[in-house]
Amino acid sequence: MNDLRYPIGYFNTQIGISDILIENWINVIEMTPSLLRDAVRGLNDEQLDTPYRPGGWTVRQVVHHLPDSHLNSYVRFKLALTEDTPTIKPYMEDKWAELPDSKLPVEISLKLLEGLHNRWVNLLRSLGPDDLEKTFLHPDSGEISLGLNIGLYAWHCQHHLAHINSLRERQGW
Repeated sequence: MNDLRYPIGYFNTQIGISDILIENWINVIEMTPSLLRDAVRGLNDEQLDTPYRPGGWTVRQVVHHLPDSHLNSYVRFKLALTEDTPTIKPYMEDKWAELPDSKLPVEISLKLLEGLHNRWVNLLRSLGPDDLEKTFLHPDSGEISLGLNIGLYAWHCQHHLAHINSLRERQGW
């Protein structure tokens, strides 16, 4: 049986980063809002409130989690580009997913993600080789380069899209 928690596997932090890989990752981030909209198209409230796995978040929570997470990442990029290896503040994503705004209609977060990704992709495409080497310090994960972080968030996009799409496939929706 596939691991429902990690349907595409784990992100490989040891990957060799190339210009082509960076562009591919940016393309994934660029396409995610449209792909997410497609993934939830036609789902009713009961389906949106179905966990993607036993003990997991609901589809609605996953949709709201993406802009929460990506807003944090966007800010981390801007901090790393304007400061010398800033220490970033993690957040408690599981607790955020329980807050009342994670029960709102998904359209709110779909629109937020579209605008955010438009700005983020514009920023990412402007980065030069020196920018990709800039880092921030995550208190739990250590020092992370912006180049690697692009890959991590491309993986994050695909990871959560797979949660929704694999649930739809399993349920025949």
